[in-house]
Amino acid sequence: MSRQTETGLFVQGIKTDFITTGKRVEAVVNASFEIHKGELIGVVGESGSGKSVTMMSMLQLINPPGRVVAGDVQMSGVDGNLLSFGQESEELRQIRGGRIGMIFQEPMTSLNPVLSIGYQISETVLAHSDMTREQAKARAIELMKMVRIPDAEQRYSYYPQQFSGGMRQRIMIAIALAGNPDVLIADEATTALDVTIQAQILEMLKEMARTQGIAVIIVTHNMGVVARYAERIYVMYSGSVVETAPTRELFHQPEHPYTIGLLNAIPRINDPKDRVLIPIDGLLPDAANRASYCAFYDRCPYRQEKCRTEAVPQLKEVSPGHMTACWLSGEEIRTAREQMGEENRKAPVKHISDEVCLEVRHLSKRFAVTSGIFQRKTGSVHALENVSFKVHRGETLGIVGESGCGKSTLARCIMRVYEPDEGEIIFNGTDITHLKEKDLGMFRKDAAMVFQDPFSSLDPRQTAESIVGEALRIHGLTRTREEYDRRVDELFRLVELDPELKYRVPHEFSGGQRQRLGIARALASAPKLIIFDEPISALDVSVQAQIINLLEKIQAELGLAYIFIAHDLAVVRHISDRVIVMYLGSAAETCPCEELYDHPLHPYTQALLAAVPIADPEAEENREMIRLDSEIPSVMERPTGCLFGDRCPYATDKCRTKAPDDVQITEDHVVTCYLYEDKTDSISSEEGGKR
Repeated sequence: MSRQTETGLFVQGIKTDFITTGKRVEAVVNASFEIHKGELIGVVGESGSGKSVTMMSMLQLINPPGRVVAGDVQMSGVDGNLLSFGQESEELRQIRGGRIGMIFQEPMTSLNPVLSIGYQISETVLAHSDMTREQAKARAIELMKMVRIPDAEQRYSYYPQQFSGGMRQRIMIAIALAGNPDVLIADEATTALDVTIQAQILEMLKEMARTQGIAVIIVTHNMGVVARYAERIYVMYSGSVVETAPTRELFHQPEHPYTIGLLNAIPRINDPKDRVLIPIDGLLPDAANRASYCAFYDRCPYRQEKCRTEAVPQLKEVSPGHMTACWLSGEEIRTAREQMGEENRKAPVKHISDEVCLEVRHLSKRFAVTSGIFQRKTGSVHALENVSFKVHRGETLGIVGESGCGKSTLARCIMRVYEPDEGEIIFNGTDITHLKEKDLGMFRKDAAMVFQDPFSSLDPRQTAESIVGEALRIHGLTRTREEYDRRVDELFRLVELDPELKYRVPHEFSGGQRQRLGIARALASAPKLIIFDEPISALDVSVQAQIINLLEKIQAELGLAYIFIAHDLAVVRHISDRVIVMYLGSAAETCPCEELYDHPLHPYTQALLAAVPIADPEAEENREMIRLDSEIPSVMERPTGCLFGDRCPYATDKCRTKAPDDVQITEDHVVTCYLYEDKTDSISSEEGGKR
């Protein structure tokens, strides 16, 4: 790796260890990269690949039992290796938060809840400048405006909990910018955000790199994000950089088997519907017991004997600016891929019945807002308003929308965790809307739910066998212990888990294995409907691919109906047959999946899809961005007209005063928007429930 004169930051050979239970864990083995002024680079890899530890190491933010063993970090304008500065030295203090700013993943764990936002930004300004407190306040307000916080002067005295998630992340950016940094590190800074907010923040970072010359490092597992925004990419695996190249070249001609595996595992919004995802088998190697050969050997589908007999491969240049750490040539890998027929694999064929499994008619749910000692009602949160749809046997209905749009509330109403205020829920021909708890037993047997966080939804004291078999006991589905054990083993195999693992407790499983346990538990009662509430959002891309493939296989074999709730629109396209786009508790658009993605009609749907990054740099170049600069309104202050009117680029006075009716575009395509009222007859609210 050559050092260049315009390099803003040059990192060479970082090595970081942790001592745990008497073992030395090599978290980072050999991390090297460089970034130029005004450049935006991406650092990608699975959880545990060493991305965040590398960033923390170069700023000496690693504390015992961890320590940075080796490395050289050079920065333009700074004499000496940053790793040689003392932890408490003035030079390092000025660099951390000054010359190098960092945006962390979860703003609520980084922001102090008892200090105002303005104070926290001003504090950073004062630490890295000679400004007075008044000047620091003015600078803090300027930074808040720069990151597009509305009413910055008034919100200066607000506390973190008074801001939305997207605004809190912008505040983190403002704090990172307060020291006028030359380098800005965004460590999974947009992972938990909606695609619209994610697009706003990443566009902001890209603009700062272009106009202010800030070098920006995006650390992420989202390959679509780096395809859209990064100029160069570093791929990390098991503590080392295994490939680096300009973005376009990396996506079109990946040379390392791990990079190929990442690209094979991700669903893309422009994928054909029958493309099967190809996960990376196995797990990351144990960092406490490293082998003397290639770390990716045990998971590599193209491995050869020389990969195990030779030492760990080092980065070598395969073309200008493109380096890879692999003993196999690109030609050898391409030949192996052709022989394996990866490109020809298709998803399993499922059969959708005409029989309706679930019908929801005009469903509404409101939550009371109370205040004072006597908890008097002061308002209502309109979580759901007049939502209607059907789900057929064997079909997957996707539900998408920004946080707070009512997706999870809808799922909980269907499962009767919440009782709806209005409307009907018809399941297998029976109205379950107001059934008493004692009468819900048969419904709970035939409908199940899989939750977002598999760890918090599994009892840590129960064994996996007890968790999966609980429904068998509750519903009396097995008569003998032998029959019970046989059925539990069948469920483990169905979700591709070894029955030998059934006596372990949840913390002894990986994240992907825990989610498989959740799916096995849902399948135990042989349900006809399963609701998945963000089931893969917390999982690595390769584990996501495994779970998606598993769900498709189970549905094709058993003919189950799915409701799949997610904020990842690429995943929803891959798995769904029809999609509902929700906004502020109502359905903005409902139609077959491919029609929605190929011809979105509602301006909100168009904005959502435009915000989704595609893991294909060429496809990204030809896309038009639709920016939603404002955030979703409060559910307590619903607009009087069209719910999307305040954010819509096409809104008229009519949109802001009167809510539009549902418009039937085709038999299966309904949109709630005035733009289409002249093209077809508006269907009445009574008829809307029939769709």
